[in-house]
Amino acid sequence: MTSSTSSPSSSSPSSPTSGVFETVAPGSVVYLDRLAATDLGRFYKGRMLDALDVRTGQTVLDIGCGPGTDLGALADAVSGTGSGSAPGAVIGVDHDQVAVDTARERTADRDTVTVHLGDVHELPLADGSVDRARTDRVLQHVADPVRALREAHRVLRPGGRLVLGEPDWDTLTVDHPDDELSRAYTRYVIGEVIRNARIGRQLPRLAAEAGFTVPTVVPVTPAFRDVGAADKVLGLERTTQRALAAGYFTVEGARRWLDHLASGPFLAAVTFYIVVAQA
Repeated sequence: MTSSTSSPSSSSPSSPTSGVFETVAPGSVVYLDRLAATDLGRFYKGRMLDALDVRTGQTVLDIGCGPGTDLGALADAVSGTGSGSAPGAVIGVDHDQVAVDTARERTADRDTVTVHLGDVHELPLADGSVDRARTDRVLQHVADPVRALREAHRVLRPGGRLVLGEPDWDTLTVDHPDDELSRAYTRYVIGEVIRNARIGRQLPRLAAEAGFTVPTVVPVTPAFRDVGAADKVLGLERTTQRALAAGYFTVEGARRWLDHLASGPFLAAVTFYIVVAQA
């Protein structure tokens, strides 16, 4: 067997299965909306909302809100339609101006929602000003997760709750007859693609370092059986091409990897952690 980790040649795998995979990366807004609409997205976001335990009249912060994918559900939760209580407030914060503009446009008819341009490491909010906070697949990308968690702790009122959701990419498994090809793919993802690739398993410890207590940890492990659905989340061919260029695959190894993924049967899984932290 040719080693999958030896240096690639200058050519690329000319796979006849390229039509199976999405070759052009979607924009960030499209990707986030697409993930939220999947069965996986609806399931884990529902679990996170339940864990947040939002009450009518509370102030809720979405840290790294992106294009506002979850702001509507949070607004519904703080409004408590039919409860007779005064509605609360939802605050979204994101560092990306395009995402902020999109979120503002999408929530323009929601009086309870405001969206700010800001850094998760330095939130534009006063101490103890929110009752609930959430962050969804954000800490895997930030420069300093503990600093971001300390900021969340700062803006939460005593007894406030933060709900975190992050994958642990070191648990990524994609079935293939050649286990070394699977290991090479995961090594590339955790070594080159995701800044804080093991953040899922680290969340309870990092939250404790930031001053939280952590009463609840819920692992969620979705299994992808359809290669097309998995590709829309994982970008299988695009990631493989980058792994090839970085030397994690040979051309022949990358071709065998993609050919089998396309022809199936297919199975991939990664563990996602939902963590409840109390201020």
